Amino acid sequence: MSETKAVAETANGQQGTPGEVFLAFLKLGLTSFGGPIAHLGYFRDELVLRRKWIDEKGYADLVALSQFLPGPASSQVGFALGLLRGGPLGALAAWAAFTLPSALLLLIFAIGASAFEGPIGQGIIEGLKIVAVAIVAHAVWGMARSLAPDRERATIALGAVLIAILVAGSFGQVAAILVGGLAGLIVCRQAGAAVSGHVEFPVSRTFGAVCLAVFIALLIGLPLAAAVVPSQALAVFDSFYRAGSLVFGGGHVVLPLLEAEVVRTGWVTPSEFLAGYGAAQAVPGPLFTFAAYLGAVLGPEPNGLAGAMIALVAVFLPGFLLLIGVIPFWDAFRARPSAQALMRGANAAVVGILGAALYDPVFTSAVVGPLQFALALTCFVLLMAWKAPPWTVVIVAAIGGALIGLA
Repeated sequence: MSETKAVAETANGQQGTPGEVFLAFLKLGLTSFGGPIAHLGYFRDELVLRRKWIDEKGYADLVALSQFLPGPASSQVGFALGLLRGGPLGALAAWAAFTLPSALLLLIFAIGASAFEGPIGQGIIEGLKIVAVAIVAHAVWGMARSLAPDRERATIALGAVLIAILVAGSFGQVAAILVGGLAGLIVCRQAGAAVSGHVEFPVSRTFGAVCLAVFIALLIGLPLAAAVVPSQALAVFDSFYRAGSLVFGGGHVVLPLLEAEVVRTGWVTPSEFLAGYGAAQAVPGPLFTFAAYLGAVLGPEPNGLAGAMIALVAVFLPGFLLLIGVIPFWDAFRARPSAQALMRGANAAVVGILGAALYDPVFTSAVVGPLQFALALTCFVLLMAWKAPPWTVVIVAAIGGALIGLA
């Protein structure tokens, strides 16, 4: 415990409060554009370099842990930093402050989406669908370069595409990740990066094991309970919890998982889904707050504010349970070559899953003619060649969509 306190204290020797944590992360939640990698850079500048909540080695280890686990990487790092600085209440304060700004903006968009009538309004919605093509294509390209850079992992990614296409829905995506992990154990045993850094948290192995048990119990028990109990709220919680449990490789991977849960069940139309995903690119904070929009617009009640809250809690909960559960065992586990090989294969598989989603539903739903294709290609070039921030590309797409609507 003393080692943890030493890491968590600032230079003046004072440990923080949940209020301090909330204000620090509220600033980040209002200004952190650019996706999880950019968020981690903002965290480092604000909390490591300026506020000195943790040293560089400890922060690097937190980042490595978040990249290993399923879930929203930047939100998991923020949750862990809040836990170090302000205890359990600090962890909740960090999550709430970093998440609420974007969640509220997307909730407002969901409530006001019906106001987008007429050719201009519908054109803006179409533009938000088209920008999703460019955003996802950019994500697939970047993830393929880092997570499938050699022929073994590229082949695993291709196999995941085939599985995701042939076996529709969340079952096919889970199968692709499992097959990818097993393939990684066989063909991805090359020497990994040296293990460095050290995480020391006020979390015992017993409590960590309890959190892992709760994670597994919910993952298995929620679908069974939803099948027996006729509750739409329980079904929504189950769907978003499962989606949050399987997001390896970055926030964009939540797209195909959520699409399988809410579009193929008929809760959300493809048009609503892609418009919300496009709008999510224009707000700061974690991409997982897209769940708040989906919870608000899904067809059966509860929706609106209640649906947004259920979806938001459910999609973040598994990542946080895994984080707390793995922390006490992390140093020993990550040094195992088999663990590193398994994760290489699983990460390559998620590239394939996202690649399959790029075609269907993203491309097939948004690109319905040459003008839409030209706008999608323009947005992609802005992201790739001009390195434009995603929120500016969203504005370009919305204007372009409005012009197409008037054509």
